[in-house]
Amino acid sequence: MCYVDFMQMWMTFAIIALAIILFASDWIELEVVSLATIASLLIFFHLVPVLDDAGNNLLGPQQLLSGFANTALITILALLVIGQGLHQSGALDGVTQILSTTRGSRARIIIWLCLIGAGIMSAFLNNTPVVVMFIPIVAALANRYGPGAGRLLMPLSFITILGGMMTLVGSSTNLLVAGLIAKSTEMNIGFFDFFVPGMILAMIGSFYVLAIVPLTLNRPTLKIIKHKFRSGVQFLARIELHQHHQLLGEVSHSGMFPSLKGVTIRLIKRGNRIILPPFDDIILQLNDIVQFAGTREQVTELVDIDPQGDHQMLAEAAIAPASRLGGRNIVDEEFTDQTGCFIVGVQRHERMKRDLRDKIRLRPGDVFLIAGTRANIRNLRLDRDLMVLEGSVSTIVSFTKANIALAIFAAVVGSAAFEILPIVVSAILGALAMILYGCLNIGQAARTIDRRIVLLIAASIAMATSLGETGGATFLAEIIVDQLASFGPVVTLSALFLTVAVLTNLLSNNATALLFTPIAIGIATSMGVSPIPFIHAVIFAANCSFASPLGYQTNLLVMGPGNYRFSDFFKAGGPLVILIWITFTIMAPWYYGL
Repeated sequence: MCYVDFMQMWMTFAIIALAIILFASDWIELEVVSLATIASLLIFFHLVPVLDDAGNNLLGPQQLLSGFANTALITILALLVIGQGLHQSGALDGVTQILSTTRGSRARIIIWLCLIGAGIMSAFLNNTPVVVMFIPIVAALANRYGPGAGRLLMPLSFITILGGMMTLVGSSTNLLVAGLIAKSTEMNIGFFDFFVPGMILAMIGSFYVLAIVPLTLNRPTLKIIKHKFRSGVQFLARIELHQHHQLLGEVSHSGMFPSLKGVTIRLIKRGNRIILPPFDDIILQLNDIVQFAGTREQVTELVDIDPQGDHQMLAEAAIAPASRLGGRNIVDEEFTDQTGCFIVGVQRHERMKRDLRDKIRLRPGDVFLIAGTRANIRNLRLDRDLMVLEGSVSTIVSFTKANIALAIFAAVVGSAAFEILPIVVSAILGALAMILYGCLNIGQAARTIDRRIVLLIAASIAMATSLGETGGATFLAEIIVDQLASFGPVVTLSALFLTVAVLTNLLSNNATALLFTPIAIGIATSMGVSPIPFIHAVIFAANCSFASPLGYQTNLLVMGPGNYRFSDFFKAGGPLVILIWITFTIMAPWYYGL
């Protein structure tokens, strides 16, 4: 290898390593890291091109930006639109409404059937909308008749990830790997090609998820319009000091205000001035805004939440994926005008920054503490931008649209499963049909397309392409083969699985899968064995996003409503990663004939 080739390969490694660190650390927005990674590769390979025999740059802009036109990406986005069409049309609301009226011991059975049903559904539908649809019903039933939502929302996320291992459309990871394989080789991955091994892994993993994971979790979680609140969970709230307010004139002592003991005062806004702690000799004045963090009980005691009479009630609602609230600031007046409710506090699924509440950019999974009349809170169930975590509220469903959405979904899955149409074609037609038949509108479909997914996939494909063209994938494959070849393909396959499973919890399932797919093919080619088990290993391992909330969107989605910490995922999901790895290691020699 000449000096230039050596520099190209190691610079690629350096860019990828830095991207992984930044993705995992969350120091910089994912979108910024993705764009910076693409830009770095574009600049470097423009200055130091990888040339073929004809003098063409193999890593020019057309190749490095091909991820934006990747058929797998288009398929994923179209399927997300279809899933959102099911959600917006209320296609499954009738089922959840019936289940939420169940009483007694049957409710506990139905809770487990809901989890199992969600896992089965996620084999044929992207698991994000599945989790969105099941969060309210599982939370409501678990809080009323079961062990509490905190013990079951994480299992809901895990079991849908496991279900997504069974078919080609079950996970975006599966589609991305299939797209990359079709582009770089002559192989094609069919709809049910890895159904049997995926089903085995899903069944064994589901037993652990249903029997063990709830026992490892003891998180107090959301209760809607109840008296048992989530002790310890912090909501960001504020008090506006109007005339005659009891806090007017209160003086801070040792940085604290006596009437606000027990809460964390984040800042005081006085006109255009922001006063930050420590608060030394501060006297609270008229029109001051005191912003603080406290539990639900503390917030309801300190904030005037009942200005309109005796019919005000409290509710907590999480921001749904593809919500128009995502990425926007909190605008109290606009929210009140649209819903008739007002925001008492907000709980982030990430660390609260010391900033004015109305400058906070909302994200899916953030939870509002809302006050309003019973009728207004009930009406929030009709608002697809919010998920009220209470299953007893009735919902008005247009069953005509719901049946159309179900028919479109069945047609898409059927045409892909029986290979009547390529999945990208059926998915695009299905998304178009959802819009044309009014199951969702253009705005709702557009909000479904998460720019983070688009940019992450584009950056991942650029990194994977660079890794392949510079020889980096072959280099890594040769290292693994040289170290493990004497132990045979089974040990090498097991080591590959464990490596991908660990990295998918630090980076993301899509990025990890795309990075390791060419490596897996290189290993199999070097060892003279079929690449199929190695490709399947990458797919299954990249889906093992159980040990951190970073690896998969559904984990972040349940983090707020479940009141989970990062360590909860590691404690409950870490052993599941090991279990799936051991199961695959034992199953692979038998199933693949190694």
